[in-house]
Amino acid sequence: MSRPNYAHTPIDHEPEERERMSLVVPAKQSRERLDVYLTHQVENATRNKVQQAIEAGYVLVNGKRVKPSHPITPGEVIEITFQRPPRRDAVPENIHLDIVYEDDELLVVNKPAGMVTHPAYGNYTGTLVNALLYHTAKLSTPSADLRPGIVHRLDKDTSGLLVVAKTDAAHHTLAKQFAKRTIDREYWAIVWGRFRQRKGTIEASLGRSKRDRKKVAVTADGKHAVTEYEVMKAFGFLSLVRLKLKTGRTHQIRAHLVHIGHPVFGDPTYGGRSSEWGGLRGSKVQRAQNLLDLITRQALHAKTIGFIHPKTKQTVKFDSELPEDMKQVLEKLG
Repeated sequence: MSRPNYAHTPIDHEPEERERMSLVVPAKQSRERLDVYLTHQVENATRNKVQQAIEAGYVLVNGKRVKPSHPITPGEVIEITFQRPPRRDAVPENIHLDIVYEDDELLVVNKPAGMVTHPAYGNYTGTLVNALLYHTAKLSTPSADLRPGIVHRLDKDTSGLLVVAKTDAAHHTLAKQFAKRTIDREYWAIVWGRFRQRKGTIEASLGRSKRDRKKVAVTADGKHAVTEYEVMKAFGFLSLVRLKLKTGRTHQIRAHLVHIGHPVFGDPTYGGRSSEWGGLRGSKVQRAQNLLDLITRQALHAKTIGFIHPKTKQTVKFDSELPEDMKQVLEKLG
């Protein structure tokens, strides 16, 4: 389950929304400082903000205030009160959009790497939604939140195609297709290593990592997840692969690929910026570093998307070119 963002200092004494969460320290948890433990357990938390929250009394252990250095022990109940700023309205911003297709019901956008899909704590501006609101006043409003038109998401540093709904009817129809897993999505990725088999299926349940709550990992109690892959070309210590999602879990491709020993090249979260994955020696280490210098994010692109059009009921499919950073890496690989 995604955790809310961590406590912060109130600004200008504006009223805040409060949300509470309880954690029970598991039986096998090793002895660790409270601030260190919570930094790994709470999504988007930093150690500095965790320490501030503990000292301000927003974190209680067994109902009592403690210091950030408090050593946690199995069975302790940690209660956290999240202080969240007042909700802001998403505002239109004149940001360029690469629109692949548009009609009265929907549009398909090629999202660049580095752009957050919709506003959220810490990212209220510069998002795809801000750009969409400037482009058109007609976007679906399925709920009273900051996600008008957004049917599905891509990670901030994953580039590629997104379908956006303009009407509530289109949103409902598209969301239903995603729920039924009938949306045809194809991703291309540059990954570490050479595969033993040209094609394969990764079927492993995914959930929040117990070691680092900001990451997703294969866990026995996670949600069912299936990813199909096909190697398009091998380049020594890297491979270009085509991937299809049979489920739509958070970080699914990235977590599945690192699970089988082939993390996405350049991925800072899942170890993709370390040449150790390629088992490289000598001059190859420098060559790998030169390639990493060309891309600052995971080399993952949502290349195609296909679905049944909500209005015409016809199957439509859209394709996009690889972004320049991935092209440059492939060109250097030859």
